Amino acid sequence: MAGSLFDLTGKVALVTGGSRGLGREMVLAFARAGADIVVASRKLEACERVAREVEALGRKAVAVAAHVGRWSDNDRLAESSYAKFGRVDILVNNAGMSPLAPSLSETSEDLFDKILAVNFKGPFRLSSLVGERMAAGDGGVIINLSSSAAFKPEPSTVPYSGAKAAINAMTVALAKAFAPKVRVNCIAPGPFLTDVSGAWRENRQMMAALGLKRFGEPNEIVGTVLYLASSASSYVTGTVIRVDGGVW
Repeated sequence: MAGSLFDLTGKVALVTGGSRGLGREMVLAFARAGADIVVASRKLEACERVAREVEALGRKAVAVAAHVGRWSDNDRLAESSYAKFGRVDILVNNAGMSPLAPSLSETSEDLFDKILAVNFKGPFRLSSLVGERMAAGDGGVIINLSSSAAFKPEPSTVPYSGAKAAINAMTVALAKAFAPKVRVNCIAPGPFLTDVSGAWRENRQMMAALGLKRFGEPNEIVGTVLYLASSASSYVTGTVIRVDGGVW
């Protein structure tokens, strides 16, 4: 019974930022659960490597280079996904960026715009395109990636925290817009030990402040994303699940 709840056989999943870190873990988890995958990120070669891993698991995969901060790239990504598979059942808006600025006043307009484009504008556009097609068809699932920074903002992360708070709000709005055929939920990760964690992975004070007293391993996102992508969460929509080790 438990296995069938998380079965994704016959489904197609589109994952942005799918070539590394949490995105790659999600892609491989979906493939192991039976889904075919569209792997999207800025670098085609990196996407192709992960696509080959998916194919080695016996599933179909297509690699698409796309910068989600660009409106037209999201349009092309959606069209490429439907051209390849004819459907998208699961959309995961995982791509993001979280650079630190030297200070509030020294945050450049260009940096501010880039952070909002990748973390909010892109997910909005891609969700709008795919969600409307899901709602007009057989339904589906959209999973957004927020951050614990949306709940615990710091002066050094104002644009990023604001963009992720917007993702939380968007999750509720899109759940209303695409109901009842499309469920829209959100995961808010805390500090995970991915390839972008170099600046803080040895920060003992930060680790000690967490409820679980350790940083997350990338594969620890899998249980939550499979839950939200599958029929195991069939009565869950418009919610944000924190997977943060206890960021209080």
